[in-house]
Amino acid sequence: MNQDAEPPVAKPKRAYPRASSEGRSRNMRANRRSDTKPEIALRKALHARGYRYRKDFRLDLPGGVRVRPDIVFTARKVAVFVDGCFWHVCPVHGREPTSNEWYWTPKLRRNVERDRTADAALTASGWQVVRLWEHEPLPSAVETVATAIDRASIELGFEAIAED
Repeated sequence: MNQDAEPPVAKPKRAYPRASSEGRSRNMRANRRSDTKPEIALRKALHARGYRYRKDFRLDLPGGVRVRPDIVFTARKVAVFVDGCFWHVCPVHGREPTSNEWYWTPKLRRNVERDRTADAALTASGWQVVRLWEHEPLPSAVETVATAIDRASIELGFEAIAED
């Protein structure tokens, strides 16, 4: 072994803020990346209308961009995201954090920037992007997705999906 070789340098760990209480810590651990209640409700409603899709399906796009929409209609190239109001800074319900702003403000800003990057990459690759807020009424959300699927079906030359 070479005596002159420098020891490997450890990566600095990311500084996470300490939870204000055990209850807050439990609450934050319970937040899910996928299979949220609004997402599950939307998937059930779409499935009941005869739509078939993939959930939490990773798309590897040109330029090395990886995107993982909540619901994906692969053949029709429609990607659906159900965004949480806090995590994606909803203009209606999103609010600035009042504790640990030094951590949360940049983190939430990065989430929004990542959303925009994903939308641009998907659109450039010929995908239709549907972004829904978690507070959107279910019938309205289903109609928004159905409209996007119908529009994609026409553009790609598919037959419309018949409802029962």
